[in-house]
Amino acid sequence: MDSRFRAAMRLMRKRDPQLAEDGFGTLLPHTALYADDLIAEFEAERDDRGLRRWLLELIAESRAPQALPIFVRELSSEDESLRDWAADGLRNLDTKEAREALYRAKANGQL
Repeated sequence: MDSRFRAAMRLMRKRDPQLAEDGFGTLLPHTALYADDLIAEFEAERDDRGLRRWLLELIAESRAPQALPIFVRELSSEDESLRDWAADGLRNLDTKEAREALYRAKANGQL
């Protein structure tokens, strides 16, 4: 985890909405580079629902194959935003496994 990533995460946790947006904006163009770090942050974060949503959005943008289990799990989240970002992540992956997960979620009424 490099200093740019750590600094952006600190900003994303700020109460000042503009600073938080700045942190998100710093990471957005580099999601593929930071995919593993974003996944680790997402898995560790339990309290801040907004931050979890942002992290999953960034992970979805990364198109990281290692995020497949997270996307599948979050399809059944009680949080509609997490479900939506998980579905976007699966669409972005566009693998056979991702398409099957989306199909199952639609068949089960999760989407």
